[in-house]
This record gives sequence, structure tokens and C-alpha cells, in this order.
Amino acid sequence: MKRHRSIALLALVACAASMAGVASASATGPTGDYAVFDQCPRHSARVNLCLFAHTSTGRVTLGDQSVPITKPIVLQRGIIRNEGTEAETFVAALNGETLTKSPQAVPRGLLDLLECNEITEPLGRILCELAVENGMTAVNATTELAKPASAIKVSKNNLVNREGVALSLPVKIHLENPLLGSECYIGSSSRPLVWNLTTGTTSPPAPNSSISGKVGKIEEKDEAEFIQISDDTLVDNAFASPGVTGCGGALAFVLDPIINAKLGLPAPAGHGTVILNNLIDLAAAESVIASEK
Repeated sequence: MKRHRSIALLALVACAASMAGVASASATGPTGDYAVFDQCPRHSARVNLCLFAHTSTGRVTLGDQSVPITKPIVLQRGIIRNEGTEAETFVAALNGETLTKSPQAVPRGLLDLLECNEITEPLGRILCELAVENGMTAVNATTELAKPASAIKVSKNNLVNREGVALSLPVKIHLENPLLGSECYIGSSSRPLVWNLTTGTTSPPAPNSSISGKVGKIEEKDEAEFIQISDDTLVDNAFASPGVTGCGGALAFVLDPIINAKLGLPAPAGHGTVILNNLIDLAAAESVIASEK
């Protein structure tokens, strides 16, 4: 009797495992054009839109330093759109990577940020000289979210109509190099850079002049349930930039002032520019779900 029960139990376990395997194999997430929305919180309550923005090129200028964008940056999220008021609320990506961290190379690296002979603290000067002598001068600048995803503001209408702020993005920029340590940032969670990006024309204070973005080509798919905007450009050159903090860890009291002087930071509004060239995908959450297998 016990042998029969054991056989039956093994058969039941095998059947359950088989069914779990079938279920796992069938749950592949969004497919086709909708596959880019796999991290959209489409099943969350009230989320009715999914957005995926891929920035391929552009540049970020803060004070006297300009860094080209050569590695793709992705902004992905869900959107709760109130059809009555047209207000849009941002919901974070499922994997937490609402804004991907893509390191961009700073031209000339450490050599553009400080000069070793300016460091009066002996240990700091020795470390700086060792970094230069050993070719450890590369510096990456990585744009990170400085606030929760809900602090991001987006307006589809402003983006398409080329007026007002299409995307408001609170960020901080991580400067990465062994000498600079792990906490060297321009901006912070309490004092972020706030980029109010537009596809229209900016009105910055001097010395900057007005620049314009563009909507690009709008293509509708799947009976307008999926919209793709290619060759889109978002710009802002009217923001202020805080100074660096935390550079060099314990040596921050020495390095921060030197780097700020080199970069011209902190900088008031009108001394910075952001240009982002994008491919933007926008779809109804219901259609994304319907594409799943």
C-alpha cells in the first residue's frame, strides 16, 4: 500500500513540475513591437501607458565642461494618464532601472578636472601624481536619477506640440575614477540638477542663447495603439548646476574646490546645456499586455 502511495505521489510531483515548466515557457512577456516595454509596470493599477525612450547621441555641458553622449541611455516607465485633466504621473520600471546608468567618457579625463601641483595636501598630491604616471586618468560621467521615479514629470502633449516642458528630469552626475573615489557627484538627492527638456525653443538667461529641439517623425502602428517618434531632440539650456561634492573621499575638502574651479561650478542658470537625441516608443498598456504570450 505504501509503495502505491509513493508511486502516486511521485507521479503527482512530476505532473506539477511539468505544468510549471509549460507555464514558465509560455510567459515570455510582451512580443513584437511591444517587446521594448518588458519593464513597463503595465499590470499596475491605473497604469494606462508605457514609454521607452532611447537616447543615442547628444551632449551635456555643465559650466566649462562638455561631455558627448556616445553610449545609449534608456528611460523606461509606466504612465498614469488622467484623460480628464491630461495630467500624467510617472511609475518606475519593474527592474528599478528607470534611467539606465550609462558611463560617458569625459574628454581628457582627470587632466581636465585638476592639476596635481594645485593639491597642497601631500598625500593627495602623491596619489594624483601616481594616477597620472600610471595612466589612470580616464573619468566617466554617469547620469543617475536624484529623486524617486515619481518625481519625473512627462507631458506627451507638450512633446508633440513643441511647447512647454515635455520631460522634467531630476538628476545627479557621478564622476568615476579611482582617485575620485565612489562618492564624487555633481548634484545630489537634496540638490539635483533639474533638466526641463522641450522639443520647442528655450528661453535661457545670458550668456546662453535660445536653442530648439524637434519632434521628429511620428509613426502610428497597430491602429494608433503604438506610437513611435524617431529623430526626436529634447533640449534645455536654462538650468543651474550645483558644484561637486565627495571627490576623493577623505580628501574631498581639498579636491572639491579644485575641481569646481576647473569646471566653473557651481554655475547659475544659463551656463549649461543638455541635448538628447532620441527614439521614443509609446503604447497603451492594454495593448502591451495583449501582446504577451
